[in-house]
Amino acid sequence: MGRIRVLSDNVANKIAAGEVVERPASVVKELLENALDAGATEVRVDSETGGRRLIRVADNGCGMLRDDALLAFERHATSKLSDVKDLEAIATLGFRGEALPSIASVSRLVLETRSMDEPTGARVEIAGGKILNCSETAMAGGTTITVRDLFFNVPARKKFLRSEQTELAHIASLVTHYSLAHPEKSFSLTHGGKELLGVTPAGELRDRVFQVFGSQTLDELVDLGAREKQLLLARDENDGEPESALFVLRGFVSRPQVQKMNRNSIFLFVNRRLIKDRLLLHAVSAAYHNLIPPSTYPFALLFVDCDPGEVDVNVHPSKTEVRFRHGTFVHDFVRDSIRQALIETRPVSALPLAASPAQPGARLPYSEFTQTIENTRFDEVRLPEPGTVPQTLEPEKLPEFTLRQPRAPDPRFDFGGASIPVGQERAQPPAGPRLRVPDTHGGFPADMPEPPFTQAPLGNLRPLGQMQDSFIVAAGPDGLWIIDQHVAHERVLFEKQLAAQAAGRVEQQRLLMPVVLELTPAQQVEYGRLAQDLNAAGFETEPFGNRTIAVKAAPSGIGPADIERVIFEILEIAEDELRRVTVDQIRRGIAASIACRAAIKINMRLDQAKMEWLLNELARTDCPMSCPHGRPIALRYSTREILKAFHRI
Repeated sequence: MGRIRVLSDNVANKIAAGEVVERPASVVKELLENALDAGATEVRVDSETGGRRLIRVADNGCGMLRDDALLAFERHATSKLSDVKDLEAIATLGFRGEALPSIASVSRLVLETRSMDEPTGARVEIAGGKILNCSETAMAGGTTITVRDLFFNVPARKKFLRSEQTELAHIASLVTHYSLAHPEKSFSLTHGGKELLGVTPAGELRDRVFQVFGSQTLDELVDLGAREKQLLLARDENDGEPESALFVLRGFVSRPQVQKMNRNSIFLFVNRRLIKDRLLLHAVSAAYHNLIPPSTYPFALLFVDCDPGEVDVNVHPSKTEVRFRHGTFVHDFVRDSIRQALIETRPVSALPLAASPAQPGARLPYSEFTQTIENTRFDEVRLPEPGTVPQTLEPEKLPEFTLRQPRAPDPRFDFGGASIPVGQERAQPPAGPRLRVPDTHGGFPADMPEPPFTQAPLGNLRPLGQMQDSFIVAAGPDGLWIIDQHVAHERVLFEKQLAAQAAGRVEQQRLLMPVVLELTPAQQVEYGRLAQDLNAAGFETEPFGNRTIAVKAAPSGIGPADIERVIFEILEIAEDELRRVTVDQIRRGIAASIACRAAIKINMRLDQAKMEWLLNELARTDCPMSCPHGRPIALRYSTREILKAFHRI
């Protein structure tokens, strides 16, 4: 007797279920995608015990005929494909016809559906892959699928499920982000009778982000808008005209000051399909190169729309991975679009403030994007002595506040004949109640708008002085600013170094005596790879015996004592890292090392002219928000926050 046998449908369905149904969230994903493919405008998801006991997905889509309701549980039965050519341009979320039979084989499933073409609906009941009952039912148009006792007949798979809260978090994350992909539709999620998510149709993606995450999270994001790029393909054989493919990128990314410890806050959609793609993940990380620390990740909600023929979604059983026909083009398009948006908006970090006891910060459901990492470390900065004030902080140079109803200067605020200016008169606010502090110290409008976090007015800042000879304190039209002088100068030198390298005009300083460096075998290998880039960055080096090099010239600004450190810092790049980064990233890393060593240091006193020069040069850079190593450069204490702290509004 032969050894090869044909598996029964029951075993085959359970094997397929192992590929498609990994956890309760996998069931929700398949049913949710079927509902969206059916044209539903309202989707309701109910669950109990993290999806183990109950998962119910109801929609108001087109529904199914009675015969189709039975046929849908046959393997590879689908209404979305009819020919092998359709695989080349899949425009639906589901297409294989494996979801329903796979789910039904490991659960107790009830399907209730009605097409508007029939007066009544159909009800199909299945347990463990066996049809128990099929009957008519009265219901509105649409489909409701109820899944109970998931993995009841596969105890081995049931043992590998996580806790109820973990499984529920996966379900909530999935429903939340499909609601973001379809802002024009209504979504609701309940667990144990309690509503966890409920969103109504929104006009724009920004409105849906506000519904899901709230205004505080929305303020931390940069809107990419709709960015398009066209790819010219080979000429058509019939008319000779060149074919083209249009790619559109939409979504939101976080400001560089918002940093995550993992990639769980990066959500990617291709043609509204939630995916996990290494190519796009690398593009997002590359966009933040030199803007955030290497070990951190941003928040990103990105939607890539293109012709279905440009992406293959049939590369993974769970349809969570895709493959682009022109991967390099898509990677560079996403990377450049995100980086350009960050450069255009130039977002600036605000000073981290503790939540008021009267107004605690709202907790956003199932969003990992609720906290920012405080990058500023003051533990190494000495506090000023009690009663001491920097000499540069003169009373007549206090920041100016513009009032809606200016008054004559109060003699109580006369500092030696110099009074605080109150600005020019502005238009009166519309009539209506005002929430004001009941005192006689002067009123500020309660609805005073918050200055935006875009286009940092660094060129308009007025330096007031230094804190511990390390941080520049400056006043601006939108509040009080604190600038880290070292990383600010580092950003200025970094961009100048990159521009000089690109133009081939790096300023060098000849050394009176060459600096001879002894290398380890690993460093010798790295030097062979980076020698050309080192010369382009302003170094002049040459081999000087076995595992020894001589440095005859170095970039201007680097002292002789720092030359050895910079060279070894560049050569100590790990071999596996060199294989992953591009030539451009290597050059940017060299420029960052040079800028860090040449920049002014902390605990260095600067006069007024030097502080003004540094702020003006920083304002001219493309990315004045972060240093090349990803640390924030400036923090802003906005006028509105100052007024709140003084109970003025």
